[in-house]
Amino acid sequence: MRKNNMVIAVLSMVFMLSLLLTACGGTGSSNNSGAANQPAGEQAADKAAEKKTRSFGTSKGAIQIPEKPQRIVTDYYAGELLAVGGNVIGAETMAFKNPFIIEQLKSAQDVGERVNPEKALELQPDLIVVMYDDNYEALSKIAPTVFLPYGTTTNIYDTVKLFGDLVGEKEKAEAFIADFDKKAAEGREKIKGIVDENATVGLYELTNKGDLWVFGDNAGRGGQAVYNALKLKMPHPDTTKNQTLQLSMETLPEYAADYMFLTFYDPEKNSEALKNLQNSAVWKAVPAAKNNRIFYNDFDTFYRYDPIAIKAQIDLFVDMIVKREQENKSKK
Repeated sequence: MRKNNMVIAVLSMVFMLSLLLTACGGTGSSNNSGAANQPAGEQAADKAAEKKTRSFGTSKGAIQIPEKPQRIVTDYYAGELLAVGGNVIGAETMAFKNPFIIEQLKSAQDVGERVNPEKALELQPDLIVVMYDDNYEALSKIAPTVFLPYGTTTNIYDTVKLFGDLVGEKEKAEAFIADFDKKAAEGREKIKGIVDENATVGLYELTNKGDLWVFGDNAGRGGQAVYNALKLKMPHPDTTKNQTLQLSMETLPEYAADYMFLTFYDPEKNSEALKNLQNSAVWKAVPAAKNNRIFYNDFDTFYRYDPIAIKAQIDLFVDMIVKREQENKSKK
């Protein structure tokens, strides 16, 4: 009888232990399943909700953004965000060819020319900033999304202030502007007495298809460095009004400048357009050609118009002008 009681007791203990293990296992399975089934976007939103937010006005209305975003995905605003200390974890494809910010984007991911929602979701940003709103609704479900269309700002000062406000780094924005002003003043001093005060400076671009354009002060190609920082003169008033203007060989002399800087857009590296332009009688006849003041510049370097690029371009233009004038002087 005592033996039977012992067997029954042992079996009861085994049964109770089995129930206990099953209950623990079932609870663990339920918790894991719930976390796994929660969309990554919701997880990111939960984390963002734990941070302090504030209202930020956009063309699509006011939205709530983190006071100091920590993980930012963007399309064409990588340089603007980096200039004020923003942590860019994802950017559009061309940003990784920008020589002025490539080092700062070492740890960032390519999210496509129009931010791919799936790629953005994988990065779990707490802020998304876009120039194009193609995927705005999808992106807004991942993180607060700020739409800033091209042309929202028209000079480096307003740009830096806007992005400094956006990432909660107004002091860094002010410091960047102060450093920019200092470099601009130094640049103007270096070319003082070298470039005549009435001399004109033109920025041009030739495409692989042979189209020739002239640029103003806010369309890249060094415009803000040349016209806003160094205070040099444009070759024609229409350049200011239109920012970009296509030229024909007939109208080129009217828009020619004393100093001409040309970028060549040739992505396939197989166009004869530049050679054809250089061999044309009209190009050879402009005063800048006769005075050896035409400069042929790298597209990726001078296409850029973010604040970091603009500040760096000041020195590039100053150095080119000073060096060329020294060369010309030594030949006389």
